This record gives sequence, C-alpha cells and structure tokens, in this order.
Amino acid sequence: MIRAVLWDMDGTLVDSEDIAVEALACAMQEAGLLPPADLKPRVVGRSADEIYAIIARDFGLQADPMEWECRKHHHYFRAAERLRGYDDAVATWRSLAAAGIRQAVVSNSDRAIVDVNLRAAGLVRPGLVTVARNDVLLGKPHPEGYFRAAYLLGVEPHECLIVEDSGSGAAAALAAGIETVFVPHSHSAPPEGVRWLSSMAELEERVLGAR
Repeated sequence: MIRAVLWDMDGTLVDSEDIAVEALACAMQEAGLLPPADLKPRVVGRSADEIYAIIARDFGLQADPMEWECRKHHHYFRAAERLRGYDDAVATWRSLAAAGIRQAVVSNSDRAIVDVNLRAAGLVRPGLVTVARNDVLLGKPHPEGYFRAAYLLGVEPHECLIVEDSGSGAAAALAAGIETVFVPHSHSAPPEGVRWLSSMAELEERVLGAR
C-alpha cells in the first residue's frame, strides 16, 4: 500500500521551467555568452551546480559561482509573478492530502526557489516537508533527496510513489528503487520502468484505489 507520494517540483507541480531557462539565458547574455537554441533540454532537471559546470565547460563562463547564482536569481525573481501551479497536479495533491496520504517535495532547485514556487502554487503550509538541493550532499540524479524525504515523512521507500517529469529526476527515482510515474504535461519521454500518466486521476486511482 502506498503511504506517501514524493513530488518533483519544477515542471511537475509548478510551471516554472520556461521562466528558469529565460533567467539562465539572461544571465548568460549579461556574461557575454550566447544562449544556444537547445538550452532548455540541456539544463531541465539539473541542479544549479550542474548547470554552472555545463555553462563553464561548454560556453566558457568565468564568473564566480555565487555571483552567477545572484544573476540568475535576479532574473528569476523578477518573473516570479508568472509562476503558476499546474491545476491538475495541485488538485491531486489536495485530494491526496485530504485522504491522509503523506506528501513531500524533492527538488534540484535551491531553497529560495522552492519556497517561491510552492507559494505561487498555493501549497505552502505548516509542516510541509520539502527537500531542496541545499539539503542534500548530492542532487538528482542521485537518489539521496528521495531517501531523505521518505525518512522525514516517517515511511519506508517501498511505501512511496514518486511523481516526476524529467530524465534526471527519473534516474534518481529509479536509483532509489521506488515506483515512479511521469505527469501528463511532461515534455520528456519517460525512461523504461517509468509510467507516463494519461491524467492525474490515474495517479489518484493508483494511490487511493487499494486503500
């Protein structure tokens, strides 16, 4: 029986990926770099430290990492009013919460981004369990974040189900050995071993149907 659902955030619960890519492109332009046409697939699902390494390696970025993050955050927070939760995903979160299912958010974004995004989606509440990139030694595709979330919820990993939308997140979920599904609005094809939901109602049926 599934006792807990562990959610990715960007692209899963919150429509934030395009805003994040736009902020990254603006930061690159300020640094004198030309954002490539395929910037989004290069970076979606990756943590800030991974993205910094990619931009430094592939485009010659020489900015200090902290200065670089400040630039990205400046552009991201300026666009924060455009952040929205995915209606179907947020509705499913609330249905599962009403049924007593424990839930947590596990993100490769840092704490400031997690807090802003979840507030925009209307999901912030006392006691909400979230695991940001700052909270773990290794981000996705390492499974540490998902193991930490299960521990904080007081459940075993095999009692969880993970909801994702990206290859990096799916790799983390599969490495954790936890059943994983992709949201219907994902722009990435799920890897082998991950089921693509036809609707969020299918997720509710999977979690609540056996109770």
